[in-house]
Amino acid sequence: MNAESRPFDDIRALMGQMPSPNEAAMAEARTRQTDLTKPAGSLGRLEEIAIFMAGWQGDRPHVDNPLVAVFAGNHGVVAKGVSPFPQSVTQAMVANFTSGGAAINQICKAFDISLKVYELALEQPTGDITEEPAMDERTCAGSMAFGMEALASEPDLLVLGEMGIGNTTAAAAIYHALYGGAAEDWVGRGTGLDDAGLERKAEAVHAAVARHRSQIGDPLDVLARLGGREIAAIAGAILAARIRRTPVLLDGFVVCSAAAILQALDGTALDHCLAGHVSAERAHAAALRHLGKTPILDLGMRLGEGTGGALSTAIVKAAVACHNGMATFAEAGVAGKEG
Repeated sequence: MNAESRPFDDIRALMGQMPSPNEAAMAEARTRQTDLTKPAGSLGRLEEIAIFMAGWQGDRPHVDNPLVAVFAGNHGVVAKGVSPFPQSVTQAMVANFTSGGAAINQICKAFDISLKVYELALEQPTGDITEEPAMDERTCAGSMAFGMEALASEPDLLVLGEMGIGNTTAAAAIYHALYGGAAEDWVGRGTGLDDAGLERKAEAVHAAVARHRSQIGDPLDVLARLGGREIAAIAGAILAARIRRTPVLLDGFVVCSAAAILQALDGTALDHCLAGHVSAERAHAAALRHLGKTPILDLGMRLGEGTGGALSTAIVKAAVACHNGMATFAEAGVAGKEG
């Protein structure tokens, strides 16, 4: 890095290297779908998912090495009473993940998905965004680079999750900064806020965006000033997956705030991503509309941890299994549609 370069310059350079899907592989997958022993289009979105996977993997679609990557961070804004739980719960839940006691552990076991948990300086919460930036540029860029390590094991499908007391406040601030509206439009009850807590949360989001407004004209500055280490790491993982042509399943409200940063930088940045589910967090559906993503599942979940994304992996696996395993009309000796 030369004397005039900034930490975000490397991120911007990677954004300029994002590959496109393999059109030939997608065309081959579409052709195969028309040859399978079923009426055309009868598997609905499963067909679309299989073609999507083929396009990014550049071959027959496959889900042989899926990974759920959960990133954990702590947030200084918790001091403003935006969560009913203390920051210590983040570390306790990371320990729960490690010991196999969380919901995400059970879902990963049920569908044979690997799970890795990444801690980001839990002993050092980000700055209180109502009073100061969450991170400086170097810390934010470093957190993004750390998130890229989720691709080291070369998963063929990456599911992203998070854990961090207070991180729905940071996510709401990101959405408010990027998409406008009132702060109240973007806040929800998170881990179970009462009405007074919900009001404090909205006030914190409004105060944070107002405080940093003059310095968040760039999406990466939005991330640094209003986000969190785990949110930055997730953004880094999404970008690294794109460079490697690895399909991504986005989880809930917080994960999608990281995705929103990348989309704000480049409208095509999320072409390799699917929305695993729409959560019950009030503004997640609105966020998905801004991202242009239709969720695979809607189960009223709002846990985080990557749980919705992990569950949707089962649907992706089913789509791929049907695509690869079904017989064609010729193989089955079944007459195809005439005319």
